[in-house]
Amino acid sequence: MGIYLNGKSAYNLFQEDFSLTYYVDKTKILSDLVPLIELKRNAREKAGENRGKGPKYVAITRPRRFGKTVMANMIAAYFGKGVDSHEEFDALAVAEYPWYKEHLNQHNVIRIVFNETPWNCTSYVSYIERIQSLLAHDLSMAYPDAQIREMDAPWDALTKVHEYCGEKFIFVLDEWDYIYHQDFAAESDKENFTKFLSNLLKDKAYVELAYMTGILPIAKYSSGSELNMFFEYSMAARVKYSEYFGFTEEEVDQLFERYLEIEKDPHVTREGLRIWYDGYQTAGGERLYNPRSVVGALSDNQLGSYWTSSGPYDEIFYYIQANVDAVKDDVALMVADNPVPARVQEYAATSMELRTRDEIFSAMVVYGFLNYENGYISIPNKELMDKFAEVVEREPSMGNVYRLARESGRMLEATKAGDTETMRELLEYAHNTQSPMQAYSSEAELASIIRWVYLKALDFYRIEREDKAGVGYVDFIFYPYVKSDDAIIIELKVNHSAEDAIRQIKDRQYALRFEGKLGKKPEYTGRILAVGIAYQKDDAKKRHACKVEVLRERIER
Repeated sequence: MGIYLNGKSAYNLFQEDFSLTYYVDKTKILSDLVPLIELKRNAREKAGENRGKGPKYVAITRPRRFGKTVMANMIAAYFGKGVDSHEEFDALAVAEYPWYKEHLNQHNVIRIVFNETPWNCTSYVSYIERIQSLLAHDLSMAYPDAQIREMDAPWDALTKVHEYCGEKFIFVLDEWDYIYHQDFAAESDKENFTKFLSNLLKDKAYVELAYMTGILPIAKYSSGSELNMFFEYSMAARVKYSEYFGFTEEEVDQLFERYLEIEKDPHVTREGLRIWYDGYQTAGGERLYNPRSVVGALSDNQLGSYWTSSGPYDEIFYYIQANVDAVKDDVALMVADNPVPARVQEYAATSMELRTRDEIFSAMVVYGFLNYENGYISIPNKELMDKFAEVVEREPSMGNVYRLARESGRMLEATKAGDTETMRELLEYAHNTQSPMQAYSSEAELASIIRWVYLKALDFYRIEREDKAGVGYVDFIFYPYVKSDDAIIIELKVNHSAEDAIRQIKDRQYALRFEGKLGKKPEYTGRILAVGIAYQKDDAKKRHACKVEVLRERIER
């Protein structure tokens, strides 16, 4: 056993994950990996009958916090000879496969986590020398008969082990793209690292399987043929392996049932998990939840943001500031809940060079800040929507978008106070300044403006558009997080009056959405406000009309 070769670390980390209350069994991925090993054996044994049916080089690229490291540790713990892991795996889905015991802890695994660096690392030389030194030491200790010399390159040492001792290796390489983000690595260093991986893995008889994970696509950094042996699987472009990263609807259902069983005073709802953490789309059309955030919310018994590092605000603005003029209008549309067409090319994404609109949005998709679906990008969920709203509220460089966001708190206050003059003033300000939405022609465009003028309301309300209520669908309904706060129903009208909008809210009984079930007290006890907003599209002065009416006063407990 060593640091990289058949070490204990992967098993210990997997053991910790397995013991968590909200652990999700993803071991079925092994049913896709084990055949890649067995096909090679069968090809030798059966004169090529299965040759070429499966690549032994697999690269998985996913956004951060989508379980890549958890998966890498599990894979290393299953295959690796270093520790007997049957106690954990016997209880998991992989145990049902006929080949389960044949491969459990029967392989040499070299697991390298590339975001681990020497102390006070300031150069690529010290970074790569640490990796080479630790690997060489592990091999020398494990295979003294291989006659490995200090001057041997890692691939030379591994070739000796294969030739003299007949051993092969499974490589589990995590955070492969770490070096490409580091200031201490020059462009020539990054090219050398790509060559290092190529020399280590490509066309090597000692490679039994290479499983590599990262955020950025290989194509971005392998301009030639250095890493073309890998079959790369990204979330936006490839269907295979999609279900193993992120949580599916069914998995979140199971976790929520577990949560209700163990939590005495649950504060998280199933709908809340959907609103906060759902919204990512795979190439196969399946919806996925951010796994880290779901587990965080259930463990803490509280919905909220579970993104880490210096903060998503800083990271999101990093991308936007690269070309504010090109992207600010699109950001405005997305914050208003409108998908935006974009040409997303995952290979174009890098945190170092972002110049064009498409490069910026490509990076934001790759890093998980945006969802990509059928040629359109969008903000996937409330967790990210809150962060985008924070950007536009704090950054003067966003121009009119920033000023409009700052005014949105005043719009909510005016609505609650029934101050229709201020409401009208702010709506017209939004209409005249928000360039992507100036061409009003229908309620859809008016609805986009509504999302903007009520942006601050996202802090206090779950806002649903075209929600089922009463005997129809209401344009906007604001569900307060604090159930004693005012509930708000908004109906929009083009070429009609605000009074017409209020009349529709009443006639179609939209307020029933906030009333309790028969014989029970209402869940929402605050006032219910009906808000009618009208716009005459042929009016050259772009005037709006607003009306607020209290449908129900506060219910005192």
